[in-house]
Amino acid sequence: MLITVNGKTKEVQNTLTIGQYLEENSYVPSQIAVELNERILSKAEYSTTVLHENDILEIVSFMGGGR
Repeated sequence: MLITVNGKTKEVQNTLTIGQYLEENSYVPSQIAVELNERILSKAEYSTTVLHENDILEIVSFMGGGR
């Protein structure tokens, strides 16, 4: 099935959870925030939220720095 991740179309397997997608793509959950279809997910939802055809996923990494 096709989903959009950070503006790019990706093909993923059916019944894939957000947590599985993050693990397969080497994301560290403690260092990111995830938005699914314009709704920010809690980290607890990553393992229970299943991706569906045409979902839009935005993954934002935290950056340190500044003064």
